[in-house]
Amino acid sequence: MFKRIDTLIAPLVAVAFSVLFGSIILLVFGANPIETFIRMIDYASTPRSMTLILNSATTYYFSAVAVAIGFKMNLFNIGVNGQYRLATAVAALVAGYITFPGYLGIVVIIAISMLVGAAWAGIAAWLKVARGVSEVISTIMLNFIAIGLIAYLMAPTVLGVKTAENVIGTPIIPAGNRFPGVSLPTAPIPVYGMIFLAVALGFGYWYLLNRTRFGFDLRAVGMSPSAAVASGVNVKRMTVYAMLLSGAVAGLVGLPLLLGAQYTFTVNFPGNYGFTGIAIALLGRNHPVGIAFGALLWAFLDVSAQILDLTGVPREIIVIMQGVIVLSVVIAYEVTRRVKVRRQQAAVGSAGQ
Repeated sequence: MFKRIDTLIAPLVAVAFSVLFGSIILLVFGANPIETFIRMIDYASTPRSMTLILNSATTYYFSAVAVAIGFKMNLFNIGVNGQYRLATAVAALVAGYITFPGYLGIVVIIAISMLVGAAWAGIAAWLKVARGVSEVISTIMLNFIAIGLIAYLMAPTVLGVKTAENVIGTPIIPAGNRFPGVSLPTAPIPVYGMIFLAVALGFGYWYLLNRTRFGFDLRAVGMSPSAAVASGVNVKRMTVYAMLLSGAVAGLVGLPLLLGAQYTFTVNFPGNYGFTGIAIALLGRNHPVGIAFGALLWAFLDVSAQILDLTGVPREIIVIMQGVIVLSVVIAYEVTRRVKVRRQQAAVGSAGQ
């Protein structure tokens, strides 16, 4: 009972505090907080907005799960941005220049993207286990290297082409290699078909962690490396496996947008999903269901912010709320951890009497 309460209280307190803090800022700007939040909810309830929320949440979910896999082993994969951008760029180039029969192209694109993401994360894994380099430093540096490598590949003299919008990118992916979407009633745009892959990933992530020896070893290393070694777990090997798996999932982050909307990778492709995934993984406590709620909340705030400009309220209030959520959830986790420790100490003391 107490464990479930400890799991829920931190994110709930963080969200509540962000709403309170946002309300204070709205009052400072002379806006009515209740009316503003009602407008946001009404706008987000339209078919178009709900579709946008689901699409954004799908992308956020892939990113957050990629980060959460590392968090489970106390690994900080800060390189999700570079991993998914490079993976998406390579997959888009292959799909743009090579025609695959039927829907085989979708499978090939997903496989290539995951392999490239895993390989790029594998560099950081090797540096950590072989040279002792912190994965935080190496993944951040690899982000910049990935950006430079993408810029080289996208050059018109190499593999890039000019798109219809006169932007440098990859050739348009043929219709047969695009991931089919799901049309909602009265919605002008379809929901990304990869939302089903996100659901499957969430279930697979839960099963791997809680029903397999690999998941047990991964969690054991995260809780106590020395105890894991004593029980026969190869910590260096698990570090490599966890980073490779995290990178493979990171390779999926850009595919919903690539295969469901843009059908080409351009120099303007969004590049900050990785850092958003860190925030959502923290908010969801690295649990697949918690991450899903966090992704939906983040997507709701992003989409509903569009109505604020029309009401004279700066949409930057949403960015402030998202930042407050991250700070609040970190503080709330530490508070609940200390409460849990004191509770355990009290239980041990009462048992010894």
